[in-house]
Amino acid sequence: MEPSSGTGDARPAVTPVAVVLPAGGSGERLGGATPKQFCAVQGRPLVSYTVQAMERISWISDIIVVVSPGKIETMKSIIEKYGHKRVTIVKGGITRHRSIFNGLKVFTENEFSNHLLQKPEVVIIHDAVRPFVEEDILSKVVVAAKEHGAAGAIRPLVSTVIASAADGCLDHSLERAKYRASEMPQAFLFDIIYEAYQQCTDYDLDYGTECLHLALKYCKTNAKLVEGTADLWKVTYKRDLYAAESIIKDSLSQQVCVITDAKEAAAQVGFLLHESLKSQIKVEAISLSLSKDHSHLQNIISGQCYNFVCVNDKKHAIQETQQVVDMLEKSNIPLLYPVVLISVQLDISENISFSIGMEELTRIKKFARDVKNENILVYGLLIQYKVCNSP
Repeated sequence: MEPSSGTGDARPAVTPVAVVLPAGGSGERLGGATPKQFCAVQGRPLVSYTVQAMERISWISDIIVVVSPGKIETMKSIIEKYGHKRVTIVKGGITRHRSIFNGLKVFTENEFSNHLLQKPEVVIIHDAVRPFVEEDILSKVVVAAKEHGAAGAIRPLVSTVIASAADGCLDHSLERAKYRASEMPQAFLFDIIYEAYQQCTDYDLDYGTECLHLALKYCKTNAKLVEGTADLWKVTYKRDLYAAESIIKDSLSQQVCVITDAKEAAAQVGFLLHESLKSQIKVEAISLSLSKDHSHLQNIISGQCYNFVCVNDKKHAIQETQQVVDMLEKSNIPLLYPVVLISVQLDISENISFSIGMEELTRIKKFARDVKNENILVYGLLIQYKVCNSP
């Protein structure tokens, strides 16, 4: 999907689009020694999930992660371990705004990168601790930013905002229906937000928190406000980490990829599986010969699918299941969470042999034992079907 204006034009609305992820916070409100963006959720740092959410979007050209100086090596190891692409690490400043400014400078100043990256037309600014952002809202703020110069996601206020007087008593309250909570992501024409930061006073750089306000104050750019979804929330407190873990676990268990070869029997079984499961969970179905085309399956794996069903003729089942295992191992996906792979082997012939069936099951068992150490759990199902000749 590429951002479009809604007029039916399938071309990208902007080329290129970059993302700046400030990830230099200390996590004081979370408590503990580890900043929240580096806390493990299902064994994986939170920032890695956010980077992955951006990586899935083909029209994002560069992902700039801004971290505190003491966390640069940590971030490098995360990128290497989880195979992240298109990522540039930048040393952060002492405040959020100074860190974002440093992230923008990689497109204009050699001081902040080994080489200048291509300056984007639009830049997205998003929090590293908001991992559940979807492509739809990112596309909407990008399109709105191209038209208005700046755009940001908003949500209804949950609580009423009040102001206290000097004596600590209630002074006044705001009418909640008239106000919205500013959320992330936000998007800007690069030249506008960069100029705003260049003109920004030290006071705003040190104490400000709202990027849209800088565009308005220094560039007279009125941002378009885009209604966001409930999944834009930010991990701030320890309880939020538990909520994030629950969401990720639920997501992993609610999707499966059914892989079949092109043979009629396997394709039919795969179709029946898809039809029976699609009302309960998210099902991706692929009908292909793994020896010819891996691209679709690679995209599904990179999207963090952890459940697979391979339906094949028994003559080639182990070989083709091994190809899936090889792709999973190269992706590093099993490092994060156990992968379940069910190998369905079809034995369709005129002569069905129980002893041959047991031999096939023994082969599956050995194969499963061999790959278990890679955190891939293989289960075998042998379906024997006797073809009866018509008289």
